[in-house]
Amino acid sequence: MGRNTRKRRSPLAVRAVAASAALAIGGGGLIWANFYASAHETNSSPNTVKAAAAQVATISCPDIGQKLTNVPANAKSNVDAELATLDKQITEAYARLASSRQAQANDAGFVQNAILSPLKDKRSAVIGRIKIDFTRVGAAAPTTLDALAACTGTTADQAQTTAGGQNNGGQNNGGQQNNGQNNGGQQNNGGAQASAAPSASAPANIGGQAGNGPVAADFVDITKVAPNVLAKPQKTGQASRGTFTTQCGVNANKNHNTDNVIVAPGVTNGAHHLHDYVGNQKVNAFSSNNTFLQGGTSCQNKNDLSSYYWPVVRLQNGTQDFDQNADGGGKEGNVGKILTPVQAQIKYVGSPASKVVAMPQFLRIITGDAKTTTNGLANANAHWSCTGFENKVQLTSQYPICPQGSNVVRTFAFQSCWDGQNIDSANHRTHVAFADPASGVCGNGFKAIPQLTMRLVYKINPPTLQNGVVKNAYAVDGFPEQLHKSATDHDDFISVTTGGLANKIASCVNSGQQCR
Repeated sequence: MGRNTRKRRSPLAVRAVAASAALAIGGGGLIWANFYASAHETNSSPNTVKAAAAQVATISCPDIGQKLTNVPANAKSNVDAELATLDKQITEAYARLASSRQAQANDAGFVQNAILSPLKDKRSAVIGRIKIDFTRVGAAAPTTLDALAACTGTTADQAQTTAGGQNNGGQNNGGQQNNGQNNGGQQNNGGAQASAAPSASAPANIGGQAGNGPVAADFVDITKVAPNVLAKPQKTGQASRGTFTTQCGVNANKNHNTDNVIVAPGVTNGAHHLHDYVGNQKVNAFSSNNTFLQGGTSCQNKNDLSSYYWPVVRLQNGTQDFDQNADGGGKEGNVGKILTPVQAQIKYVGSPASKVVAMPQFLRIITGDAKTTTNGLANANAHWSCTGFENKVQLTSQYPICPQGSNVVRTFAFQSCWDGQNIDSANHRTHVAFADPASGVCGNGFKAIPQLTMRLVYKINPPTLQNGVVKNAYAVDGFPEQLHKSATDHDDFISVTTGGLANKIASCVNSGQQCR
């Protein structure tokens, strides 16, 4: 990847380097089905996951989107569509893997012959079309993509390095400001169960209401986690100390869709999971910059037409929601009652090292990685905590079980350095970067911009862990093969302002004011 994708690594991320390499966008993935056959979580940290040998559990596909860090502008729309096709192929292959358990038990060659080989052929065809997209506009076709067509099967034992159980979480990448519907059936009592060892004819599912997670090892009692929040960089005399808070609601009007206009423009269900939207009210796969300017907003400041969107959180207690039979919902393993945050705080903060420049109109930023289960934690930026614990504990690879009276908190601190030229990049990452974690300085000629921070609060009855089973689990929506892991949490942003608001935000931050 490009030079600016390197980000501050938490102790958790360092411990998790066994997970495979990074990028959230298009074309790569690890398809999971029954990634382990049995699991047990102890009553103290660290949690222990004990896995028995199982049938083929995963299919690892090289991430083609990661290799495409430079795409000609006039080929970009076609390439984006092809990368979305690769994502669709992975979700379809996952569904095939998860629904063919009996055939896999009866035929050792089934996965290779019926899933892996056809998937390679499909990916090869897409790679061919991507190369044609380059040559049609007079650019040299990438020469390394053909070798990325093949996917491989992985057993449960081989997959254990990415199977959760990291208990200490960690504050990573940019830090946080202190402020059974299908395959596997619905668990009884809303349990996300790490099942007993499978028989040859009935392999176990991998927990969750839809049989694709989460499991007991994905949760931890936050009161048993050692403090892990890192100190912030010291502010210099040039620091921009102000803030700008915009109040845009909690999506009480239920503005949802499963598109992703940044990653997969023009592709319906390009995200394969459901998003909450606040701010701009006319965002879908077919929106354009002109559409954004006419979209209206849920924000109190009507000059803030920006789009703030994130995957929904669901309570997996046996209930269903409106999308139980829809793409991106129950048809792709995202099931349970959709939870609306009780609070959503959106705040822009300054740099500890310098003044900031205004965000450019239509700047796109994605923070976090929707595919960390397969890509590893290099681009993870998930922060889970509980009210009363936010300044002490931030979790990445597990969901917190909060004590009674405490609420679940998701927080995001976006990239705060901009290359000064581009509002997006081919992999949607290299035009922005995180500041140096020790000094807060933007490197490589990047400019400091107001850092977008978000804090989402949910009132959730604490899940319980009993004999390796989690009851009344909750989980973030995601690609079905990602198993609803907490580290896949991510957030999306498109900056759209009128009336000089972008300059006002920068001015407030630079002058030390606390503006709304």
